[in-house]
Formats: sequence, structure tokens, C-alpha cells
Amino acid sequence: MAVARSFTIRVPATSANIGPGFDVVGLSLSLHLSLTVNLTPSAEKSTPVISYSGEGAHEVPLDVYKNLTTRVALYVLRCHGISTFPSHLTLHAHNEIPFGRGLGSSGAAVIAGVLLGNELGDLNLSTERMLDFALMVERHPDNVTAALVGGFVGSYLRELGKDATDAASVPLSEVLPEYPPNAGEEWGRDPPQPPTGIGHYVRFSWSSSIKAVAIIPRFELSTAKARDVLPATYTRKDLVFNMQRLAVLTTALGQTPPDADLIYEAMKDRVHQPYRMTLVPGLREVTSRITPATHAGLLGICLSGAGPTILALATGGYEEIAEDARKLFAVEGVQVDWKVLSVCGGSVVDRTDP
Repeated sequence: MAVARSFTIRVPATSANIGPGFDVVGLSLSLHLSLTVNLTPSAEKSTPVISYSGEGAHEVPLDVYKNLTTRVALYVLRCHGISTFPSHLTLHAHNEIPFGRGLGSSGAAVIAGVLLGNELGDLNLSTERMLDFALMVERHPDNVTAALVGGFVGSYLRELGKDATDAASVPLSEVLPEYPPNAGEEWGRDPPQPPTGIGHYVRFSWSSSIKAVAIIPRFELSTAKARDVLPATYTRKDLVFNMQRLAVLTTALGQTPPDADLIYEAMKDRVHQPYRMTLVPGLREVTSRITPATHAGLLGICLSGAGPTILALATGGYEEIAEDARKLFAVEGVQVDWKVLSVCGGSVVDRTDP
């Protein structure tokens, strides 16, 4: 019989896009999803027990065949010939990441699932291979890459050859199927394997003097809804506008001292943010009226991911930035919370000796 063991998985929140870097760059931020796992093997079979606290505690399903993290873990295990979770497995998740706010809550759940499957199966997957599994579920690399490796990262999906299985062409319903009530050990045990090397990334430098002020409206905005408002095509002028600024931004945020004038202009965007203004009342006012000229310490301001959270990068004046943003949102009838966050490291697994 296998020995009892326990371990903890910690996955950070993330913010994607950072202005012009739509679907390209991401930051890991100091809010975490923590998963405490205890395994006490026994000859008797039992269903894993999940408990949950913190953000979203009343929304998250506690059935292993419905919970996103455990479904991803089971996908990873079944891709390695392990059809079920071990018996006498208990999991407690404590979540600090608000749901549906553009701070990578689903990406964190996916990465936690990949790490959980890797640990339970003793698979010893490389970081690159774990990213492959994550990208079979979360088809955009910016959030999951930042959550896995940490820091300020740029990423892309590799164009796979015509004879390879393109991850984006595999229906998500095959990767994470809806398990029927009578699902047994034999059901869905041969899922599609991820191609090797789907995603690639690079870590950019980040100035330690820069913190992120997350201004978080008290309403959710689904990524699907935020994508629906985007146009199918863009003008060359708008694409060049974004590419010019992104080329500058990835270096400017690593320089010490940071140049506020350079960064503020480099965080402007014409690809996603203008089209999402109608979904976030107050977004236009906050991003146009809070500037380095009006708020000492501010470097740049943008929509976090798909929103509705606003991310202000700054070296000081955090409370004034946040409170003035709160007042502008209040005019639109939107209440907000705010947090000062650091750019942090990636996911970690803390193993406890039995």
C-alpha cells in the first residue's frame, strides 16, 4: 500500500494583455489559489472529498467530475493511463482570486489541476509539458503561462504542422467532457493527448519598484461576453499602433527607474479596450482621467484581461489612485474594491514528509 502523504499547491492570480499585449503578455499577481491535498491510501475505495473557502466558495461545485481543478487533474491522469483518483483523497481549496473579474481565476484553477494530476500520478512532467496540458483546456496562453511560471511573460501558440493534432481544433468537450451521473472508471479514460510544444514563452524583466493597483468592480464579466464585442478584422493602422507600443512596453517595465511618460503611452491599446468600454461603465473615465500628470507615481493604466478590473501600474500614490478611481466608478453607479499587489513568482508545490 502506498504511504500517506500531503502537499500544498499555490497558484497566483494573473492579469493579461497589459494594454497593447492582447492575448500575448501576462503578469502573475500576489493573490493565490491554494490547494491542500491529503492522501491516506486504504484498501477500501472512496470518492475524493473536496472543500472550498474564500472567493467563490458558494459557486464552486464540490463534485470531482464537475469541479474544474479536479476535472483537469483527471484529464492529466487519464492521459497517462491512470483512470481514477486514488482512494481516501481529500482536497481543500482556499481562493483569494475574485471570479469573473479579469484576474485569471479560471487559469489558476486549470494550472492547479495540472499540478494536482502531476503530483498524484508521480508523473514528473516538465514545465513545458504541463503547459501543453493547460493549453488543451485554456486555449489562450497569456494567463496560464503567467500562472505557471510567474513574473512578466510573453507567450505564443506554435503553429503545428498539418499532420499534427492542432490543440485548438480538438473540441473542449473531448478534453473535459461532461461526466454523466453513472460515469465509472472505464468512462472517458482515453482522452485526446496534447501535442508536444503547443506553447512557448519568454520572461521579461520587471522593475521591483512597480506594484499593481487592482481596482475591482463588484460585478462579473465573462470572457466570452468580452470577446463577443471585438471586431472580426482590424485596420493596419490599429495593429501597427499596438505592435509599436508592445515592443516598447516589454523593455520599459524592466527599467529602473521606470519612465512614466514612456510607459503610460506604451500601455495604450486599440485592439480590445475601446470595444469593451460599453461593458464596464466608468472604464473610459478612469483610464482617461487618471494619468501620470494628475497622480504622482502612476505609470500606466489599463483593463485587466477581459475586465472589469482596472490595473494601474505605479511606484507610489496607490491609495490616491484607487480612491479617485472608486469615485469615478461611483458616478456610474459601480462599487469597487481595490488591492495593492506585487508581481510574484509562479506556481509552487510544497511537499510535506509523511
